[in-house]
Amino acid sequence: MLDKLKFVEERYDEISQKLTEPNVVGNQEIYRALMKEYKSLTPIVDKYREYNRAKADMEEAREMLDAGGLDKDFRDMVEEQYAESKQKAETSAEELKILLLPKDPNDDKNVILEIRGGAGGEEAALFANSLMRMYTMYAETKRFKWEILNINETELGGIKEVSINIEGEGAYSRYKYESGVHRVQRVPETETQGRIHTSTVTVAVLPEAEEVELEILPGDLQIATYRASGAGGQHVNKTESAIRITHIPTGVVVECQDERSQYKNKDKAMKILRSRLLEAKQRAQSDEIAAERRSQVGTGDRSERIRTYNYPQGRVTDHRIGLTLYRIDSILNGDLDEIIDALTTYDQAEKLKASGEND
Repeated sequence: MLDKLKFVEERYDEISQKLTEPNVVGNQEIYRALMKEYKSLTPIVDKYREYNRAKADMEEAREMLDAGGLDKDFRDMVEEQYAESKQKAETSAEELKILLLPKDPNDDKNVILEIRGGAGGEEAALFANSLMRMYTMYAETKRFKWEILNINETELGGIKEVSINIEGEGAYSRYKYESGVHRVQRVPETETQGRIHTSTVTVAVLPEAEEVELEILPGDLQIATYRASGAGGQHVNKTESAIRITHIPTGVVVECQDERSQYKNKDKAMKILRSRLLEAKQRAQSDEIAAERRSQVGTGDRSERIRTYNYPQGRVTDHRIGLTLYRIDSILNGDLDEIIDALTTYDQAEKLKASGEND
């Protein structure tokens, strides 16, 4: 690990020097690429230097103790310094192991979040609306920008399905563990006998595809227009602004009717299509590499029940890591950091364990 860290520090210093050179500053493409690498290496180098300082302090204290001749008070102080430095070095070493884990290439990407009502009819659609609110409120706490790409609402204020674009540095890293089936247990407002109903909502988190990652041939697309329909839209059935795009080779179908403009709907539909095709491509690639370890958290399996929201008990349970929190209101108001941080920590621990087994 230390040899790798030394190389990382040398590369960091090399980039730092290059970023001051006129020929690099004048070339935006090269400058941006180097700055991106520089930013990714900064936390590793900072932690490595912190580790080295702690090791140096520890060795200095050890030498003084070994030399002897210290009075009691001063010796106590040096022993305390040695213990503190040793603890800091050990902590830094553990943090460096995590920083050196292979990074998910999608972590810094924007996100297409797709939410669909599952089993439970209107009650599922109403909860889909609650999850949309939860995720968009969370986006605002992280200062991510969000935009609804397409939404299909019910007459009672529920959502059959919605696609949301969330933009911001590290957006995918914060949302990626949300893929799967979310279960809600509560008494519907229409339930006269107070019985608890169980409904489900499926969530898919797709990294937004960049142009260079995926080539979509115009001849592979079948594009149709139709009149928008839905609950309460002012321009419903007046113009053929809604767009349906079929990707013929894969059979993937995307619809968008949220905008009045046919061109805007086409742009949004293409954004969703690219992300779905990229996800399918990446999933196929990971399936081909049989020896590659698949993370136990965030597998993206939409049939996997990942979390239960129990209203009568005020409880939210994430089944993947056995985490239960009794503050359903704040979670549904977008306070998701505790859950997401716990999932991230678990995932890192599993990867560390796997890397240790492979060493």
